Amino acid sequence: MRPFVRKTLGLSAAAVLAGAALSIPTSSANAVDEPAAIQPYLANQLKTIGNVVPTTVLVHGSSLAAANDAVRASGLTKVSSFDKIGVVVATGTKGQIDTARAQTGVTYLEGNAPLAFAGMTSNKATRGAEAAATLLGADGAALNGQGVSVGIIDSGVDPTHPYLKDADGTQAVVSNQKVLCDPVIETVCEVVTVPNNVDTDTGSAGGHGTHVAGIVAGRPTTLTTGEKLHGAAPGAKLVSISTGAGIVILGADTALNWVLENHAAPCGVSVPAAVCPPIRVTNNSYGPAGGGSFDPNSATVKLQRQLAAEGVLTVWANGNDGGDGTANLSNPPGMDPTGGVISVASYNDMETGTRDGEISDFSSRGLATDQSTFPDISAPGDTITSSCRPYLVICSTGADPRNGPAATDIGTFNTISGTSMATPHIAGIVAQLAQASPNATPAQIENAIKSTAYKFSFGAPYEAGPLGTTSFDKGYGLVDVVAAVNALR
Repeated sequence: MRPFVRKTLGLSAAAVLAGAALSIPTSSANAVDEPAAIQPYLANQLKTIGNVVPTTVLVHGSSLAAANDAVRASGLTKVSSFDKIGVVVATGTKGQIDTARAQTGVTYLEGNAPLAFAGMTSNKATRGAEAAATLLGADGAALNGQGVSVGIIDSGVDPTHPYLKDADGTQAVVSNQKVLCDPVIETVCEVVTVPNNVDTDTGSAGGHGTHVAGIVAGRPTTLTTGEKLHGAAPGAKLVSISTGAGIVILGADTALNWVLENHAAPCGVSVPAAVCPPIRVTNNSYGPAGGGSFDPNSATVKLQRQLAAEGVLTVWANGNDGGDGTANLSNPPGMDPTGGVISVASYNDMETGTRDGEISDFSSRGLATDQSTFPDISAPGDTITSSCRPYLVICSTGADPRNGPAATDIGTFNTISGTSMATPHIAGIVAQLAQASPNATPAQIENAIKSTAYKFSFGAPYEAGPLGTTSFDKGYGLVDVVAAVNALR
C-alpha cells in the first residue's frame, strides 16, 4: 500500500555509539562518593526497566579484580569477562547496577547496545540476517536468496540505484518490464520490455517501487555515516513490472498475467537460469483504500491461484487503514485461503531489532470474529530505510534522508513506513526459503512461515487457528526466518 509516513523514532546505533565514546572517563578510578560514568544507552534503559526486569551491563574496572569485586558487592550475576581490559559482563536490575556504579574502582558502566546490525534492525527482528550468516541453501551458498528472482509489481524500479548493484557493478534487476495502458479508457494494457538500465520509477514520478525493491534485495551497502544496510535477500535477482504511480486493477492484473506467462524464464528462454533465475514470488504492495470483501471470482484471484499452482507465491500488503477489529479493513486479494497467497501486517521493531515490539497503528486489522479476514503474518514495516531518490514523490515524504555510498550520492536513501514496507520483507524471506528448499511448494513455504512465527504479545490475543494461533491484527505473529527454514527441511 502507499505508505503512511512517520518520523524516525530515535538515534541510530551509530549515534548511540558515538555518544557512548564521548562519555568514557579519563580517570582510572572513582572516589566512593562519585559514581562511575554511564553510557547513554544504558542510562536510558535504566529509566524504564525498574527493579524487576534484569538487563546486561558491562562493568569496567581500574582492574579486573575491582570489576569482579563490584559485581559481587552489588549482587549482579556474572556472565563472563574480558580479562585483559578489566571488564566483567553481568546481568542485574536497576538497583544492582546503581550499586555497582558506586563501588570503588569502577570506571564505567556500559549497556548491551544493538550495534551488530546497525541500520539493519528489521533483518535482526526477523532473524533473516542470522539465517544468511549461519545457514546454507540447497546450493551450498549463504542463505541470501541466491538463485531466485522476485517479481516487483509496483510504480517501477531504478535499476541504476547503488543499493541495487553488486560490488562488481552487476545490477540486481535482470528483467525490466513496463505496463502501458491506454491513457483515456484504461481498458487496453500491454507489457513491453525496456532496457535494464532504464529507470521506470522516475518516469512514473513514483519512488515507491525503488524503495520496495531495496527492502527485498538491497545489496550490502555502507552509507557515508558508516551505517550498514542490506535487503532481506541481498543475493536475489529482481524482475520489475512497472505499472506507473497511478495503478489500476487492469494494469496490476496485466502485470500478474505477465508473471504467470514468463515466471520460468523472465529474461527469455535464451538466457540461462544462472543469470536470470525463475520468479518464485511476487511483491504486491498495493490495494484499495479501506479494504473490502474477498472476491474469489476476480481476475486477480484467478491469476494468483494459477501462479501458486505453478510454483509462484503472491505476497500482499494488508493495508494502511488501521482498525480495532470491529470491521474488516484487510486488502481483499490477500484474504485468499489458497496456499501460497500471503498477507502481511506491519510490525514495529522500535528501531532496535527487538522481537517483542508492536503492531504499527496504521496496519490494517481484520474483523475480530472472522479469521478469514486476518492477516497471515507480521514483518517490519515501521521506519524502514531503503533506496530512494530525493526528487521522487514518495521519497520526498520520508523524514530521514541518508547519503551514500559515494560522496556524491545525496539523499539516496530514506526512511518510510507502511505495510508496503513490511511486504517486501516477506517477499525477500520467501526467496531465502526457496533457496533453502527449491522443491518446496508455495503452500509449504507459507505454512512454514506461519507455523513457526514468533508470538509477540502486543495487541489482540491469539486464538486457535489452522496452523497454531492467530490474531486479527498480527496474524500468526512475527516471521522467524531461521525457524521457517528448519521447518521446511
